[in-house]
Amino acid sequence: MQHSPLSQTEARARTGSKPRRMQTPAVPSARIDDGSIPCFRAVIGTAEINAAVAVLRSGWLTTGPKVREFEHKFAEFLGGGVEAVAVSSATAGLHLAAEACGIGPGDEVIVPTLTFTATASVIRYLGAEAVLVDVEEASRGIDLAQAERRLTTKTKAIIPVHFGGYPCDMTRVLAFARRHGLKVIEDAAHALPTRCDGRLIGSWESEACVFSFYATKPITTGEGGMVVTRDHGVAERVRTMRAHGLNRDAFDRFRKVGASWDYDVVAPGYKYNLTDMAAAIGIVQLARVETLQAGRQRAAARYFAQLRGLPLDCPTPAPAGSLHAWHMFPIRIHESARATRDDVIAALKAANIGASVHYRPLHQMSYWKARLPSGPSAFPVADRYFAGAVTIPLFPGMTEAQVDRVADVLRRTLG
Repeated sequence: MQHSPLSQTEARARTGSKPRRMQTPAVPSARIDDGSIPCFRAVIGTAEINAAVAVLRSGWLTTGPKVREFEHKFAEFLGGGVEAVAVSSATAGLHLAAEACGIGPGDEVIVPTLTFTATASVIRYLGAEAVLVDVEEASRGIDLAQAERRLTTKTKAIIPVHFGGYPCDMTRVLAFARRHGLKVIEDAAHALPTRCDGRLIGSWESEACVFSFYATKPITTGEGGMVVTRDHGVAERVRTMRAHGLNRDAFDRFRKVGASWDYDVVAPGYKYNLTDMAAAIGIVQLARVETLQAGRQRAAARYFAQLRGLPLDCPTPAPAGSLHAWHMFPIRIHESARATRDDVIAALKAANIGASVHYRPLHQMSYWKARLPSGPSAFPVADRYFAGAVTIPLFPGMTEAQVDRVADVLRRTLG
């Protein structure tokens, strides 16, 4: 993987030419500035606080009018005639989406090994088997060639992961799935507002696409997620199963006096609904999703300039016509470097700079390792990436001075 300049689409995507001074969002999160640089910092301002307070004053706190408004605005933002169903987390959303797609005991679902465990765990919730495959070198997304070799008569679905906000090639993924009769459930936890070939992730023809609103994600509600689908049957099943399998949600039951008891249980559902307070924050965040992405993209562009020539790989920018969400900035330290991944993390920590690793591949985790056939690793790309992986700070309000400070530590440690 080489240090590539940002694509033309990314370079001009609502950000204009490179500013001399990186701009921060209008209202940064309240915080004590102790000089540290976190790996991520959410942007929560007066508008989000006022929206949450308004819900508290409204007397309706759980799933209600704000959730419905958030769902409507999210679907409207993506376009393409999709329906959006708000849930308590992306994990809940993936679980509900897989259940709605009919995944069950004895089935197999293809999952990339380079992802958070939730992507695969939800398949086990349903009694099905997650079949792990390697990732591609440049995109760190699912390796379809290896996926094809892992297909069996039990394979029912595939879950592509838009790693770090880089778009999977959805034309190829959908063609692969249709050729083999598979359902597609996109893990888009990192991917708002990612575009592939000009189309927003979430607007494609997969059976379901799931977004995360966890505290570190491109937009946040604290905890939360959204299931997006073009299939009305899938949307209705998710709505039912997110609230105990009831045929009416709480807002529908209680907004009319005397009707709250009149509901039916049509399936053994779950407690996966989103609150109105979270949705109110999400509505504000969604309204500036492109501004937040532009801030992360400016920081990413400066990293490319400042890290040039060091023995490391930067993430791959989106191809022309697409857009990277820049949810995070995971680098890979070369094997030939004079310092290891752990040395780099220690140096950053000593400089009061946060860092993380995304992710230890699932096939290296105890639970998933025990479920794999023994023998040589079938995941050389993910193994090689993880051996040198470090996620360095990236967030919308990051200043040029902060990027330069991180880069300086990397230069002194690796150069």
